[in-house]
Amino acid sequence: MTTTRRKRLTAEARRSAILDAALEVFAKRGYYASSIDDIARTAGISKALIYEHFNSKQALHADLIDVHASELFRRIGDAVEAVDVMSGAERLEAGLDAYFAFVEEHRDAWRILTRQALDPESAEALDRITVQVTAVVAALMAQDPGAQIGDESPEERDRRLELLAQMLVGAVQSIANWWAADRRDIPRAWIRQNAMEFAWLGLERLGQGTRW
Repeated sequence: MTTTRRKRLTAEARRSAILDAALEVFAKRGYYASSIDDIARTAGISKALIYEHFNSKQALHADLIDVHASELFRRIGDAVEAVDVMSGAERLEAGLDAYFAFVEEHRDAWRILTRQALDPESAEALDRITVQVTAVVAALMAQDPGAQIGDESPEERDRRLELLAQMLVGAVQSIANWWAADRRDIPRAWIRQNAMEFAWLGLERLGQGTRW
């Protein structure tokens, strides 16, 4: 009689499997209704094994947010850098497409990133990625020839671009939430096009000197 010996996972592979199970559980039940026991059952391992990698549910949740937030930022950065031309518009469009592609492909992770970052540790991880994304958007806006308005100082320009970037990032996140909720039939290209029309046409008018 022969027995099949289970292949022992490396620590990194085990940690990744725990995070996958946690993503499934948190996305389905929410942070507060989920437990380490639930995650252990989903992963098919003992609760003690989870505690070898994460000292609490909060730590596991925060690490999950950090992993997916970092992945989102990496995708945006890679998409922007892949655009050969220096056009801020084309790079912004590439960044938006990467952003919406992440939402489309990882809806559970997106739900956790935007709806479940309730404890301070998890919220801090999300805040870091928001700051990074906002800085990238502000830099893309600064590439536009019309970014400088009149005789404003460099400090005034940077402050204005930071404000505009904050508004744009907030608007795009709202669009993504609206799309991810129950509108999966809407193509990503349509979402991206409308986001660009909202963002860049307004920025273009600002660059031409149009004011309220």
